[in-house]
Amino acid sequence: MKRNTSVAGKVALVTGGGSGIGAATARSLADRGAHVVVLDRSRSVETTASSLSRVAGNRHRAIQGDVTDSRSLTEAVDEIIADYGCVDIVVANAGVAEAGTVATSEIDTLARTVDVNLVGVMRTVHATLGHVTAQRGYYLLVSSAAALKNVPGGSAYAASKAGVEAFGGALRLEVTHKGVAVGVAHPAWIRTPMFAAQNDIVAVREGIQKLPWPFDVVTDVDECAEAFVSGIEHRSRKIYVPAALAAVDKVRGLFTGRLWDIAVGLRASSTVPALERDVLEARTMGGAQ
Repeated sequence: MKRNTSVAGKVALVTGGGSGIGAATARSLADRGAHVVVLDRSRSVETTASSLSRVAGNRHRAIQGDVTDSRSLTEAVDEIIADYGCVDIVVANAGVAEAGTVATSEIDTLARTVDVNLVGVMRTVHATLGHVTAQRGYYLLVSSAAALKNVPGGSAYAASKAGVEAFGGALRLEVTHKGVAVGVAHPAWIRTPMFAAQNDIVAVREGIQKLPWPFDVVTDVDECAEAFVSGIEHRSRKIYVPAALAAVDKVRGLFTGRLWDIAVGLRASSTVPALERDVLEARTMGGAQ
């Protein structure tokens, strides 16, 4: 049976906390009484931290940091320990995504996606592990519904998120005897600035609409954050947004196997060129602004 542990009074680090899922999760944690440290490369992290509620004397802070830089993370953790004395919860959420096929993407863009989404999680865990272990704490590593299926147009993103799931699974086995719990989150489409940017591309928007349920579900960011924090309180092994993805996970072979390849491949001769055209057009327009 899952243990229900209040986050009130706990120190929680949220990476990628400047906007989107990270900012919403930070708000939900603060509303439940946690001391929240939001870390992000963007200066928007200051605005996020200053907007968090203080319901029971909990206090928050912003740190500008980069999950692709181990020194930056080590310095951030040193600041947290100096200020709070411990770290109980880490939400490794920082991530990037860019629509496009391998053919239309720069190799540096593909590599950066993996560096932020996967290696950034590894760096975050490595920098905090000793402190979280001392607290018998909890990690929430943010993967994606993309790890549960194969679709064209997001190869590096899906690879990075599948890697997060595999890393989390191995980490869980390494630390469970030390009292540390590790959860992996699989959100599908969430209404965030990242989603809005991708949804502006016609081929991407139409591709989402053609996905089978529940892969086509778009969830409000605050609803996603509530699911994350509920999972943190229960020290959950897996968190799915929407919840119906739990059933998909049990039969994921249907969405990564040969029959799926055939079904998706029948449309690929038209959908992939349309995606590549729309992505290149969007980049050209963006560069002209």
